[in-house]
Amino acid sequence: MVDLPRKAAARTARLAALPLGFAGRTAVGMGKRLGGAPAEAVMSDVQQRTAEQLFRTLGELKGGAMKMGQALSIMESALPEELAAPYRDQLTRLQDAAPPMSATTVHHVLSRELGPSWRKQLVEFDDNPAAAASIGQVHRGRWHDGREVAIKVQYPGAGEALMSDLRQLARVARTVGGMVPGIDIKPLIAELQARVAEELDYALEAEAQQTFAEEFAGDDRYLVPHVVAGTDKVLVSEWVESSSSLARLIAEGTQEQRDHYGELYVRFLFSGPERTGMLHADPHPGNFRVLPTVDGSLGGLGVVDFGAVARLPEGGLPRSIGRLMRIATLDDYGDVVDHLRSEGFIKPRIQVDPDELRDYLAPFIEPARHDTFRFSREWMREQFTRINDPREPGYTLTLKLNLPPSYLLIHRVWIGGIGVLSQLEASAPFRQILIESLPGFAAED
Repeated sequence: MVDLPRKAAARTARLAALPLGFAGRTAVGMGKRLGGAPAEAVMSDVQQRTAEQLFRTLGELKGGAMKMGQALSIMESALPEELAAPYRDQLTRLQDAAPPMSATTVHHVLSRELGPSWRKQLVEFDDNPAAAASIGQVHRGRWHDGREVAIKVQYPGAGEALMSDLRQLARVARTVGGMVPGIDIKPLIAELQARVAEELDYALEAEAQQTFAEEFAGDDRYLVPHVVAGTDKVLVSEWVESSSSLARLIAEGTQEQRDHYGELYVRFLFSGPERTGMLHADPHPGNFRVLPTVDGSLGGLGVVDFGAVARLPEGGLPRSIGRLMRIATLDDYGDVVDHLRSEGFIKPRIQVDPDELRDYLAPFIEPARHDTFRFSREWMREQFTRINDPREPGYTLTLKLNLPPSYLLIHRVWIGGIGVLSQLEASAPFRQILIESLPGFAAED
């Protein structure tokens, strides 16, 4: 029998070791500098070793720790280049894979969830995982009717581990945040804690995935795999044959690929709510698979992992977002302040100066002003630095703006999606996409 308390203690110890390891390497680095080593070489070595420990630990622990790492990986484009370089390789690896659980454990879960005769349904099953994520891993197999399938198996104890990790990360967030300069981890943890129950329920995920699959069936730009079978802990879907993911294109894609698939990526995020009433709320690039083509031309995207989905009460993205974006592009920031207040983004008795808000928001509105906008790491870093620098006027404004709970996942997708486009350094017709798919943006109601 597994000793859960002792395992939990071990996980906590490994997470707590992250800041200690960073401190130790910094002390060693100081010793090297006193010994005559160049400061730049010493800092580079410290950052590289820290990156390796941080993301290896997050990946191996899975649960909330790995999910936190994936959230951080989306925001990699916001880090200053001199700090981001040592982290980039580790971040990209974390987006695509994690160390697997044993075949024995996988078989045990399948037997418990699908029954002791599960091999009569899964007539072929590859014990080597094809992919791994924060709370489960994916295997390839063949269903009894001949279909190639992906079998997503949840890690035993994933729920307990997820909540435990998030609680521990909340305690050490300040120190871990120092290892990844510029990232405020606490709001990410709070959001993950609020949504964990839904992501742990594979039956709920299957319902969302099947809705998307039916709506996008026959669309030559996108492939959402149909659900074959499932339980709360196991999800069987049609297999998506893919040559790579957006995470790989970030590392080695051509500019043509970056532009093409970046546009498909953002179009899916915006069109999904209008077509299904739900928002795919896990925008990290490993969930978007490049589909092969017969003639070698650029094709479509396969979309997987519907564990994080925002079910939108209005049946689509809130019209208020589109109205606010349109008003901001017209430079009427007095009206923007009024709308933000009415939607709960500015609390009663909090005063916000329209000119100060214009300085804060205008750069974020910039992609919506142009027929085509080139996203880049440099642009993303400029915005991130601008709102996190205490010397900048916008820094104090962030303390005045509130994020209503109903916008948490929308905010996650918006920021995460822009982060991925910036990592891709993609050019996209962003304004036209908003006109087509963001309610309230094109014209006055």
